[in-house]
Amino acid sequence: MAVPPNPTAASAAPHLVEHEIGSSGEGGGTREPGHWLHRWTATLAGVALTSLCLAWACNVPYLFGQAFYREQFLVLVLGLSTVLAYNSVDWRGKRQAGLAVHDFLLGLVGLAVALYICFDYERLLGDVAYRTEEVLVLSVVIVLLTLEGLRRVTGMGLFIVVLTFIAYAMVAHLVPLEIRGKQQNPITLAVYLGFDPSAIFGTPLVVGSTIVIMYILLGDLLTRAGGGDFFMDIATATMGRRRGGPAKICVVGSAMFGTISGSSISSVASVGVFTIPMMKRTGYTARDAGAIEAVASTGGQLAPPVMGAAAFLMAEFIEMPYPEIALAATIPAILYYWGLYWQVDLIAGRERLQRLTEVTETVGQVMRDGWHFLVPFIALILIMFVWRTSPELAAIGASVVMFLVGLSRSYRGKRLKISDVWHALSSTGRNTSDLFMTLAGAGIVIGILSATGLAYALTLLLVKVAGLNIFMLLAVAAVISIILGMGMPTTAVYVLLATLIAPSLIDAGVPKLAAHMFILYFGMLSMITPPVALAAFAAANISKAGVMETAWAACLIGWTKFALPIMFVLSPTLLLIGSAEQIAMDTITALVGVYFVTIGIVGYFQERIGWPYRLLMILIGGLAVVPSASVGVAIPWYVSVVAVIVGSLVLILDYKFRSSRAAAADAA
Repeated sequence: MAVPPNPTAASAAPHLVEHEIGSSGEGGGTREPGHWLHRWTATLAGVALTSLCLAWACNVPYLFGQAFYREQFLVLVLGLSTVLAYNSVDWRGKRQAGLAVHDFLLGLVGLAVALYICFDYERLLGDVAYRTEEVLVLSVVIVLLTLEGLRRVTGMGLFIVVLTFIAYAMVAHLVPLEIRGKQQNPITLAVYLGFDPSAIFGTPLVVGSTIVIMYILLGDLLTRAGGGDFFMDIATATMGRRRGGPAKICVVGSAMFGTISGSSISSVASVGVFTIPMMKRTGYTARDAGAIEAVASTGGQLAPPVMGAAAFLMAEFIEMPYPEIALAATIPAILYYWGLYWQVDLIAGRERLQRLTEVTETVGQVMRDGWHFLVPFIALILIMFVWRTSPELAAIGASVVMFLVGLSRSYRGKRLKISDVWHALSSTGRNTSDLFMTLAGAGIVIGILSATGLAYALTLLLVKVAGLNIFMLLAVAAVISIILGMGMPTTAVYVLLATLIAPSLIDAGVPKLAAHMFILYFGMLSMITPPVALAAFAAANISKAGVMETAWAACLIGWTKFALPIMFVLSPTLLLIGSAEQIAMDTITALVGVYFVTIGIVGYFQERIGWPYRLLMILIGGLAVVPSASVGVAIPWYVSVVAVIVGSLVLILDYKFRSSRAAAADAA
């Protein structure tokens, strides 16, 4: 069952579709170069960008006896990304089908400057300390083109944040309180941002160009071979006949699709066009259908083994191997989708929604046709988790496997061809250019934080305000995370929060991994929380419901996303930190507790239940999900166990009472 194309979903958030290039919107200006130049510029630059990153990841220069500075590679990545960004988005932030002359020239200027710096980098590096006019001009051009490209592809949100930090750097000595910093001379600041490996060419751009792009290439090949259709068919076959089948297809399909895209909005655009109309057809309201899709798609970036770009950045920030981060994220991801599954199930029961009747295939039939799509994932897991190879080489190996199996087997009419290599390279480069501009902008922020000392000052201020009270600190961090996340891609949000918020949590005693997972979860909440809920916006565009009502419904349906970060900060056992016995017990009680709370939120168990009953289940479930091994608060280990027992007894007695009452009614 193929996912039909959706001409409107990609334009739901025109300048914020993560990793995707749309064609919505018409750019301004004279389009003398015409469509052919626009198309070929994008194609060739995309192929060049992906090929360059592949060559660097495979250490090709070393194989030919050549040595290059990492910054030479990164400046070429930024130059090609500039060409693609200015080629695809006009000055108003709209995707353009043609190409304006001034956009074409600006892109060429960016590429020319990048090539000049790359080929003469060693000499220029010696001149950086003297801040010569040549170095200054090149730095200003790089910074200005990056800022304008950032504004175009991400909108005003992140652009204003970056400008604010630049302004702060120049008046840091005048700022009151604890956030006073070291003043930066404009010339010194420009050269620092344009050439220093701690700024534009820092960790975010390094991770994006060496790791993330490889997983996007894998996803592109998988999709071209029919992998997206396969995952949706599996979801339909497993969940289609169950109560609330379309919504459960959405939950399973979006989780699987998240392993391909790692993007909330692209998942909504790809899966939602199929699941949202189906949900509405079986009785879900347009509001709930859009909200369920938004919540399910947002979780894709949290689901191992691939997750999203931010997870690879996390590996660099906390200096932990990515496979360990993916393993640690497993239980929270299970709890997230577990809560969402029961949410849609109980809503279907409460509203007495009809079941799907058009599901004709079994899981066995789908697997017989598409089992080969599991081979690349098996290869990925073996290479990265068993053989302990780097994430980028694991992705490249899995891509090679995907290409080979895609050539040898088709899936319902779809089979890879040799020419798809060219198309995949081009598409991957085009789809990552927005990401690279975002990461370059995030690098500017990190550079300023380092140069002015603001990161350390903010940590001290947050700890002082919260008074080392863990709950106060978590509340402040959560609010700041959601506010900073509004309207920004997840990768940029994570980089900001990792430098601004995470250190204060760590100083308060939160384990480093738990602190960074906390900000990742809360940073991604901006995808569904008003007023800027990009995933909800994209889903509402398909469901035709109101954006705000869809976003508020998504907050209620996705309540676990608010609770989970607090749960694994209080108890890192949910991140596989601790003894096996504690991990097992806390996981089981959390699963049961999430079910209890969901019953209370939905207000249904066999029949609709009143508020006293609902509040009781929320209370019992809340006690059950509180882990026994907590940070900053002493909770007896048996509290969650007793809550599970009491809650289970309540539901059993309720079930027996309602069953006997129904039997008596039938007898009468």
